[in-house]
Amino acid sequence: IIDLEKWLVNPRRKPLIVWGARQVGKSYLVKDIFAETYFKNNYIYIDCRTDYEFVDYCQNHVNAQDVLNYISLDHNKIIDKNTLIIFDEVQECLPLITLMKYFCQDHQEIPLIVTGSMVRIKIQRENKKKKSNDKFMFPVGKINQLTIYPLDFEEFFINRNKILYDNVCKSFENKKSVDLLVHQKAMDLFYDYLLIGGMPEAVDTFIKTNSYQEARNVLKDLYDNYLGDMDLYQASPESIIRAKKIFENIFSQLNKENKNFKSSLIEKNAKNRDLKNPIDWLELAFLVNKCSLVKEVITIPLIDSNESLYRLYLSDMGLFSYQSKINPTTFISNNSRNTLSGIFFENYVAIELINYGYKLFYWKGKNNAEFEFVIENDSKIIPLDVKKNKGSLNSLEKFKEHNKLDYAIKISSNNYGYDENNKIITIPFYELFLLLKDLSKNDLK
Repeated sequence: IIDLEKWLVNPRRKPLIVWGARQVGKSYLVKDIFAETYFKNNYIYIDCRTDYEFVDYCQNHVNAQDVLNYISLDHNKIIDKNTLIIFDEVQECLPLITLMKYFCQDHQEIPLIVTGSMVRIKIQRENKKKKSNDKFMFPVGKINQLTIYPLDFEEFFINRNKILYDNVCKSFENKKSVDLLVHQKAMDLFYDYLLIGGMPEAVDTFIKTNSYQEARNVLKDLYDNYLGDMDLYQASPESIIRAKKIFENIFSQLNKENKNFKSSLIEKNAKNRDLKNPIDWLELAFLVNKCSLVKEVITIPLIDSNESLYRLYLSDMGLFSYQSKINPTTFISNNSRNTLSGIFFENYVAIELINYGYKLFYWKGKNNAEFEFVIENDSKIIPLDVKKNKGSLNSLEKFKEHNKLDYAIKISSNNYGYDENNKIITIPFYELFLLLKDLSKNDLK
């Protein structure tokens, strides 16, 4: 909502496209929260999936003023700078995307938001190109864009226990470890997030019912819906089958000694090039996050050093824990938590990094030295070590053989701390969002 507020008051505001995976709450955020708050009784909402007459009109009218006149008459409302227009599911009406250029040029004073699926826009566009010569232009430079992700841990934290959240934030601000009781409660809440994830319906169900099972039932439906939705991508049948197999096998691919994605485990004799398109679809649909390899000596900007070696993570922790088929009580019992694979924590860190705008890279050195993630911040390369508990310094020493080290970050279940000799900042899992906020402000001390 903060990003939408900033967009609204920006004097150079352009029409806004809101992207995101299905069922992450795009429509709810734009219509039920933002529009109802700032444009009560003065917004027009059009669902392009169901308003067939409007879509048909747009197919035959490529003038922004004509479309505005149609909307004004159809909704019996005068449209001016105080009227918000929302076009939902815009992938069902491709001419609207082209028209956004002209809304920007000729009617920039009118606030306009569209929501859509990037993967469906691309696939529908490719299908149309095969059948006709119609001109489609993506309005580069004439739009603002916003991507909506599942709830990150901070949003989950605030909704579950605001007092505990404030306590943790204060301790981090003072660069101090939290009290043992606070640490334990925050870790309990973190494990709840690993199990429930950030899909709005699952989180809402969990908060209202306090039932893990009810939330898991929602996750099952969401997971099945995502698989079923792939049939609607309108890509080739072969690509759809491969996309489903890739999506269903993220956990098993990570849960092996070599976590790199292996094509032959998806399809016998398959090569990386065979899976490129379905992986691209899954990325465009915001269902998977790809993590690329950088080796030994790192240069800025970070660039993939080997296109055939990469890792894939799911974009939501709840879907990841559901896919793992691990007994849900493992996340609740203190004794059982120790048996959880480290890839749960890696997938969590990947989600948080993506939410803060980082591209995913992992580092490999000699003799199996590895950091799960490396990020570029303020012209510095920062290695991230993700471990449940204690980790080895071996990878750090190998990293320093090739690269300048300002500091490394260890993300684990341990409390906050700083090892001055080895330049290691230890961050508990539940404080990662605070660290990333500091990095975004170049305020890490």
